[in-house]
Amino acid sequence: MALNHALVGVPSESATRSWDGIDTLLYALGVGAGAEDPQQELAFTTENTEGVDQRVLPTFAVLVAQAQGGPRRRLGDFDPARLVHAEQAFHLHRPLPVAGSVTVTSTVTDMLDKGRGALVRTESVATDDDGRPLVTARSGAYITGEGGAGSVSAERSGDRPLPGDGPWSRPEREPDHRVVYRTRPDQALLYRLSGDRNPLHSDPAFAARGGFDRPILHGLCTYGFTGRALLHTVCGSDPGRFHSMYGRFSRPVFPGDVLVVNLWRDGDDRTLFQTETQDGTVVIDRGVAHHS
Repeated sequence: MALNHALVGVPSESATRSWDGIDTLLYALGVGAGAEDPQQELAFTTENTEGVDQRVLPTFAVLVAQAQGGPRRRLGDFDPARLVHAEQAFHLHRPLPVAGSVTVTSTVTDMLDKGRGALVRTESVATDDDGRPLVTARSGAYITGEGGAGSVSAERSGDRPLPGDGPWSRPEREPDHRVVYRTRPDQALLYRLSGDRNPLHSDPAFAARGGFDRPILHGLCTYGFTGRALLHTVCGSDPGRFHSMYGRFSRPVFPGDVLVVNLWRDGDDRTLFQTETQDGTVVIDRGVAHHS
């Protein structure tokens, strides 16, 4: 067995995801909140600042939609070092609570033959104790060497509120906003404490199996940095105004790199973005965020 096409369209067993205020604080630090000025972003990095209520960064939604319990389904037999995160989207049905618990159900929606590899897309829905959706998320994983077996997609039904499926082109004008963040040399070691212990981001030998000369930064860490730029620039730092986000991971980032987030307003409730490293390499492409 290479990729298990029989998984496509079959919902997983339900599993739980719980978090508390410490988890959300650690996540915020892991995506750079407060690193350049510890007196900024205190709503996301502290729980006891006078006159400041603790809040949650919107991109923590991606972690909320990842189940902690229940059996894990194998996509197939392949070297896990050949799997990289390719794309990520989420839609927040309402702002995230500082602490909570959800039930998560996931479905592999596509296994797409890309020639030299395969793109596997998974959609997850996290619901609260009352059965109301809190987060809908979609992730895509690219697996090198698993192309050539054809494509399989689940039948689509209903409205899907996730951005990223439509056409995208970089606006032919200077960005309306440009936000610059520097990642730490130990950024991956800090971010992995939020749950993603993939040795690709910490073990030099494992990273070498994936074709990298040293461990790379988690794509979702770069995604979190980018989400902070969107939150503070187009949402007035109010998570309640941040509704959805999509980005495609186009190149690896290494801990210590500088991230430059370019933002183009596309109407009152939509922003296009690209994230680059210090040399101009685009590392998150085709970015779309919806907000109010």
